[in-house]
Amino acid sequence: MASPLAERLRPHTLDEYIGQQHLVGQGAVLRQMIESGNLSSFILWGPPGVGKTTLAKIIAHQLERPFYTLSAVTSGVKDVRDVIDKARQVRRTQQGLFADQTDQRSPILFIDEIHRFSKSQQDSLLSAVEEGLVTLIGATTENPSFEVITPLLSRCQVYVLKPLGKDDLLTLLHRALEQDEVIREQHIEVRETESILRYAGGDARKMLNIIELVSNSGTTVIDNTTITQLLQQNPVAYDKDGELHYDIISAFIKSIRGSDPDGAIYWLARMIAGGEDPKFIARRLVISASEDIGLANPNAMLVANACFDTLTKIGWPEGRIPLAMATVYLATSQKSNSAYLAIDEALREVQQSGNLPVPLHLRNAPTKLMEELGYSDGYKYAHDYPNHFVKQQFMPDELQGRIFWHAQGSPAEQRMAEWMKHLWGEEKEEN
Repeated sequence: MASPLAERLRPHTLDEYIGQQHLVGQGAVLRQMIESGNLSSFILWGPPGVGKTTLAKIIAHQLERPFYTLSAVTSGVKDVRDVIDKARQVRRTQQGLFADQTDQRSPILFIDEIHRFSKSQQDSLLSAVEEGLVTLIGATTENPSFEVITPLLSRCQVYVLKPLGKDDLLTLLHRALEQDEVIREQHIEVRETESILRYAGGDARKMLNIIELVSNSGTTVIDNTTITQLLQQNPVAYDKDGELHYDIISAFIKSIRGSDPDGAIYWLARMIAGGEDPKFIARRLVISASEDIGLANPNAMLVANACFDTLTKIGWPEGRIPLAMATVYLATSQKSNSAYLAIDEALREVQQSGNLPVPLHLRNAPTKLMEELGYSDGYKYAHDYPNHFVKQQFMPDELQGRIFWHAQGSPAEQRMAEWMKHLWGEEKEEN
């Protein structure tokens, strides 16, 4: 029996690799790392089917290093320790072969779905990574900031992989039709690509699975009608690691943002029924509370955080209830993204204007020399004045009068804006 098409077409060199040119293109960071042979530990973060595992295998192959792979779904602490013991044996062998320590090359340990490793499993990796016994390459579909422990994350760079673009997917489609012996014999004709690209959704594995489905169906044509009919006859269940995972969480958040509690509860139910990680949902509620509700109702952040905390305390299935409560509360709350827009606008300004100096009166003066240089000179302590406020400069000289936060239409923000106008007068009026 032939192996799956995705396995048969797996590339073996960087030149065969499709996509992620920001990482592996000429002069890009991972290509430079591979060409120099100086490989450090890193984590590949991106959606399914964008080449994380393939890239790890290519790196090991091109650098000719021992390659160990573990899946966080099936491996435990014992498996990690076994690999580390093997790496120690490799180190001892190298010490016998190479007098120069720089000639020693640590084995690569690839951990798929590293976000599923428990804290104790991740802890068991720390010393081996720090000592250089292994070079860790992790792969994850979840944000490493939430799922990887801080000590391990600090020892690894994080590289973000993107969904494959239209041109990448079309290249993959034609490669499958022209280079795979099994598919090539069927002389499949491509007439339309809109549907196959839409269903693939930036996922190379999904694209190849669809091509294989076409091949197994006996048809010799790829067009929009054929693809749609085939996929309707073979419905894909909710895949919490696949495209539908991202589609449904998007619909969930957009229903909250659009103030539709019924839509939000429906998509919540879809995720629960599909086996979605409840903590993933809770995290997205916290993000929505800050991004979409914001200053219109700051209590939304408290509710979302309380939901997350309650969920971790009571577990499942009761945890569905605080998730539902928070979902309805956020969906029915007034909305504002003014804080979200303000920080992004300020970040753009920082990117453009760089490190502008802090005005002297805002600087601390813990030493005599700093006092003599004028640090803190002229600073006015706000609590010494009526309403705990006194006008003074808080921005760099070059940005005087620059406004980043603009109040929106909610009563809470209008009250904030009126108070600012009362304190600052014309200086804090909207542009």
